[in-house]
Formats: sequence, C-alpha cells, structure tokens
Amino acid sequence: MPVVTLRSTPYLLLQTETGNRYLPLVGSNCWTVGRSDDNNFVLPNRWISRNHAMFQCTEAGDFYLIDLGSRNGTFVNGRRVTVPVTLRNADRITFGQTELEFYCPSKDQKADVRQVSEHETMTSTLHVRRLMSVMVVDIRDFTVLTRQLDEKVLSALIGTWFRHMGDIIGKSGSWVDKYIGDAVMAIWFHDPQGLSKAEALKILQAVSDTNKMTMALSEEYTLPFPLRIGTGINTGYAMVGNTGSGSRPDYTAIGDTVNAAFRLESATKQIGLNIALGEDTYRYISALGNTEEVFKQYTVNLKGYDAPTTTYAGNYEDIDKFLQASS
Repeated sequence: MPVVTLRSTPYLLLQTETGNRYLPLVGSNCWTVGRSDDNNFVLPNRWISRNHAMFQCTEAGDFYLIDLGSRNGTFVNGRRVTVPVTLRNADRITFGQTELEFYCPSKDQKADVRQVSEHETMTSTLHVRRLMSVMVVDIRDFTVLTRQLDEKVLSALIGTWFRHMGDIIGKSGSWVDKYIGDAVMAIWFHDPQGLSKAEALKILQAVSDTNKMTMALSEEYTLPFPLRIGTGINTGYAMVGNTGSGSRPDYTAIGDTVNAAFRLESATKQIGLNIALGEDTYRYISALGNTEEVFKQYTVNLKGYDAPTTTYAGNYEDIDKFLQASS
C-alpha cells in the first residue's frame, strides 16, 4: 500500500475507463515503460513496444524522458522525442496511442520520496568516497545527423542505441548512470585495492561491444554517413550519493574523476582516435599485458584544466584484436 503523498511526489497520471491511475516516480532514479512485464510501468497495449521508453531523475531533481527505439514513438506535448528531453510540470506524454500527464512539485517544494511503501525501509541520503571507473560514450557529429535525418528514423535509431547501451553496460557489471543528449555515462565501482584483471577486461569488452553495436545500427538504418562514437574512461576517487531506496542502484557520482572522463572523450577528437584513457585507468589495464600495442601516450589540453594532461589513446579495432588474443 503506497504511503506517498502525490501533492509532493513526482508522478504520472494515466486516465482509464475505470478511473485515474497514479504512477508515483519514487524509490529509484530510473523507471521503464513498456508492454513487457519486466518494466516498472506495464502498459498492455498493442501500440506500446515491449521496452518503449524510460524516465530518469538526476541528482538535481530534473526528470528526463528517453525513447528506447519504440515502433510507434514517444511524444511530449505532441512533439516526437528523438533525444532525451527534460520534462516540465503538466507535460502531456504519449506512448503510441496511450496518453499520460507528468506532474512534479516545484524545486522549492521537496518531494517526499523517503517512504515508498510500508514494506520498504527508509534510506537516508549518503555521500561516500569510492574508487570508480567512469566511461563516457558520445555519438560523433550528432548535430549534423539531426539536420539530415528524418525525425522518425532519428528517434528509432537513437532510442535503439540507448536501449542496447543499457544492455551492454548491464552485462559488464555496471549501469548507465546518465543519458545526456547524444551521450551516456556509466560507472563501475571498485575495491580500494583497485581494478582486478577481470574488471579491466569487462570494461574493455563493453567498449568493444558498444562499437560493434553502433556499427551494426549504422548498417541497419539508411544514414547520410556512418554512425561513429568516441569514448573516454577515467579511474579515480569521487563522491557518490545514494538518494533513495529500492532494488535498483541509484548512485550518482560527482567530482574531478567524472569531469575528466567527459574531457577525455572530447580529447579523442583532438588526437583523431576512438578512445582515451586516464593515466590510472591505463595503469590498471596495462596489467593485462601488451597494452602498449593498443594504447599510445599523448599529451592533451583538457578544457578547464590549467596543465596539460597525459592520456593513453587507441582505436576500437586494436581493442578487438587485444581481446581476441586474451581469450
């Protein structure tokens, strides 16, 4: 029996023939919508895809709506969603032919998400310092792509890419912490002793799988140019916060380790390669052996950093060869 107060809790309103149905957005930072039973909100309608869309709440309290490559589309106030969009109070959302309304208290009014149900325990907001690897993957030339591609095709392409990214990262023992426009951010937590060889291999495998998935989508859709991605990975300590309860991880990380991962991804454009690693990431990965054949040392100027930064960069093809030799 829910004990949330809808006046102070973000929720979705679904009007049905038997009355209004309220779907509180509490207990996690990510909720999926679809026809399949494995979704948080199940909408048994033939116009709804098995995995149709996703809601995500940031640490700042903003809500994003992400289409997951649905067949019949996701719309906000009548406009089709092609990239993650920020939701506003009273926005009208349409999944296929199912309409809902999104309601969220103002930021001055704190949402009561502490008590989710009488069977769940209350979790206080925690901030702890953890060793982690942060991976940022960005779609190259995305702005150009949006100008040249039909809106429906773009929505299906990017939504499918997001959905497959979530599957790949989940398989690697992590989760997608953020969907940001045309990019995703994933986090792996490590013991204080550092990355094990198994963890390092999982991260490299996730990189390889992401590139192969992107190439496959590029061939599946008729595009003006091949879909390409850049990757930045950084390892270090950062503060992480646990802002809710429930079975899903709802950590988010802040600090220089996270910022540097984004800057390293941008640096791949400077040096003309696919992937750039922070020094500590490379140190752990080099324990796998023969990584000097994959990653070369470069000095780059990261935006917002006064001093030049050392990075180790390479191409996806070389990672594939390395993984094949390591198996």
